[in-house]
Amino acid sequence: MTAEAVSYKGWRGIRRAFGTPSAITMLMLGFGSGLPFLLIASMTLSTRLRDVGLDLGSIGLISLASFFYLLKFLWAPLIDRYAFPLTAFLGRRRSWLLVSQLVVAVALAALALTRPGEDVTALVWWVLLASFAGATQDSAVDAYRIEIAPASAQAALAATYTLGYRFGLILAGAGALYLAEFRGWEVAYLAMAALMLIPVVTTLLAREPVAPESTVQRRIDFLGAFWQPFSSFFSTNGLVLGLALLVFVGLFKFPDQVIGVMAGPFYLDSGYSKADIATVSKLYGIWMGIAGAFLGGVAVAAWGVRAMLFVAAIGVALSNLAFVLMAQYPSEIWAFYVAISADNLFQGFAGVVLIAFMSSLTDRNFTATQYALLVSLANLPGKFVGGVSGYIVEATSYVSFFMFSALTVVPTLLLLAWLWRRGNLFQPGRVAGSEPQPRDGRGGTTLP
Repeated sequence: MTAEAVSYKGWRGIRRAFGTPSAITMLMLGFGSGLPFLLIASMTLSTRLRDVGLDLGSIGLISLASFFYLLKFLWAPLIDRYAFPLTAFLGRRRSWLLVSQLVVAVALAALALTRPGEDVTALVWWVLLASFAGATQDSAVDAYRIEIAPASAQAALAATYTLGYRFGLILAGAGALYLAEFRGWEVAYLAMAALMLIPVVTTLLAREPVAPESTVQRRIDFLGAFWQPFSSFFSTNGLVLGLALLVFVGLFKFPDQVIGVMAGPFYLDSGYSKADIATVSKLYGIWMGIAGAFLGGVAVAAWGVRAMLFVAAIGVALSNLAFVLMAQYPSEIWAFYVAISADNLFQGFAGVVLIAFMSSLTDRNFTATQYALLVSLANLPGKFVGGVSGYIVEATSYVSFFMFSALTVVPTLLLLAWLWRRGNLFQPGRVAGSEPQPRDGRGGTTLP
């Protein structure tokens, strides 16, 4: 292992990650990725819809309008292969970043002017556009992060990225709910649209990462841009192991993903005000998520990703049971704090562990496509169930729903036990092209 890789371990690695210009860039880009998500694909949107009187079944179905976040691997090959034509002067990664960020800002502003209580059609169309642009932004950001540092540094940079992402969630969650409570939903969404200028400026000032040497030297035709990332993944891992990895990633955060859409309605139905939800879930809870993210980054550096995958999977499942306690004590603020503490701490921990693992599986010659595929699979099963989760709750109860979500960890643990024996699978840098080329004249990597 090189000195470059060793220097990223433990607390020293976290401090070094925060001290590099790349960390500041990832902080701001993470903010841009986190800001639109709750507004178009999760709790803030569902809370807004419930606030204007929509039923739970409709809310669950409308959440499917954000499905582009799960399908971004379909157009990620274009992000890997080409720069966006109108902004190609910025380079392959930044050209897509700038356009997607601007479209997200416009779509959020348009959502501010919709009236979902009267007609949800316009809202759904703008959510579709914002979802497509937000998913494109995420693909470009993930590729950018993986390409600016070696695989051994990904846990540290994932924690840095997560900090920015969580700041975005704070403003899109607590900030938007506070504004909605006192100034209305229109002002809330317009303010969020204006905040997208932060990642836009960051993209304009950031340095474009240098593409891997093999990508620069080899010509890939249009059709090849779509099939080569997938053939590369299976040629590296083999068919059986490759499929097992895809299924494992898809199941890993299922217990967390399945309850996401119903969280906002559950809080309202439990007797909490929008201000309570903003304070506990979207302010206090975000900081618990940040703590979990940094704990995950240090834990991966200290004990490796394999053991931490097991800890994270168990933690995410058990944290769902805290909502059962909350359901037994409706309107009790202490129960709200207990549930949010457990849920967000393990969400943050599991998120960084999974990012580090997925980054280690990615060939840097096809960064955006392979990572987008893994991220999409990490959200796909839960998104399907989330779309009908309102009907499940109405047919049973919130308590039964949360207990069911916790039990869904069993297939994940069985598959992890099968993967456990393949120790080399969990080593950083095992994928061809997974380490960036030295560019600073000292054998190290120049971080933008």
